[in-house]
Amino acid sequence: MYSKAYIPYGGYYSTPFARWQGSLQNEHSVELAAATAKRWLASREIDPKIFEYLNFGKTIGQLHTFYDAPWAAALMGAPDIPGMSVSQACSTSTTVINNAATGLETGAYDTTFCLVTDRASNGPFTLWPNPVGAGGEMIPENWMMDNFAKDPWGGVAMVQTAENVVKKYGGITKEDVDRVTARRYEQYNDALANDREFQKRYMFPAEYKISKKKVGVLDADEGVTPTTYDTLASLKPVIPGGVHSFGAQTHPADGNCGLIVTTRDKARELSADKNIKIQILSYGYARAEKAHMAAAVVPASQMALDKAGISAKDVKAIKSHNPFTANDLYMANAMGLDVMNMNNYGCSLVYGHPQGPTAGRGIIEMIEELAIRGGGYGLFTGCAAGDTGAALVIKVS
Repeated sequence: MYSKAYIPYGGYYSTPFARWQGSLQNEHSVELAAATAKRWLASREIDPKIFEYLNFGKTIGQLHTFYDAPWAAALMGAPDIPGMSVSQACSTSTTVINNAATGLETGAYDTTFCLVTDRASNGPFTLWPNPVGAGGEMIPENWMMDNFAKDPWGGVAMVQTAENVVKKYGGITKEDVDRVTARRYEQYNDALANDREFQKRYMFPAEYKISKKKVGVLDADEGVTPTTYDTLASLKPVIPGGVHSFGAQTHPADGNCGLIVTTRDKARELSADKNIKIQILSYGYARAEKAHMAAAVVPASQMALDKAGISAKDVKAIKSHNPFTANDLYMANAMGLDVMNMNNYGCSLVYGHPQGPTAGRGIIEMIEELAIRGGGYGLFTGCAAGDTGAALVIKVS
């Protein structure tokens, strides 16, 4: 359990997420993230030189990936600070924040910035040398699509891992999946009410190049397709005999997010509301049975709850990275939760999944939900490639 790591209220942002091949498809994800962080810090009148370290996260390769963290720090206006890069697929943000909290706890630094980004659009194609191949023929890899389609250890596509959990543990039907998916879209619509009042609490626009002289502004999520239960019910499962149609799984996206992690006193100094305190309490991790990725959220959540010294019944807000709807249903069934009250105001199932920053946005939304509700404990959890999972407990008071 952590005791020294805090987040200033309002000391975070997420850009809108754009469905892949949308407005952000040609932006270098590191350059875009650093430029956005620099603009956001300026809008808050925060000098980037207050940071002693950059905890940087990115999963999808980009040109000059070799230099990710120090390059991003320089571009955002803090060229004198070092940093480290984390690549942990869907749990990149959760792990980046945990690393930041660990640094605070051990006294490595007092103030750090967490910057997480990814661009699923126009992903890299890798050619791997194969000297023993016929004529030295190379091995081609479509970085994102090939890995979505098959885990080299599990041997199956990601959607199959969710179906494996449904089959093993039972009690989840396609009707259940469609009903919960429709609910998730209703919850996202709550975030759009009153001219996107909820989203405007934390969302910061991204600027992208249209031409050499013209700059576009993305100030709201792009590419979300509204749906209803009746529409979902009419769709066939992607895998025959399964429970997930294409409407009950997330879509790749582009975006980034940033958070300040610092001491209690510094967090209060930087807070947009000094009456609100946000403390990082604990981190949990897990690896599920081979090819059962969706199951990892439960042991990861339980570890985080145990370390924080609380139980699921003590938690006021639960957010998850749910690439497949069965993730939430399995978690709710296993932990005795109300599946319809998880993921208020939105989730990655609806607004998309840029890999690295996905969990970061969910954690930020969870903080804002708790602030609206007068404080309390929040649990964020999510699965990640390789049948892994990560969770974070945060307290808002």
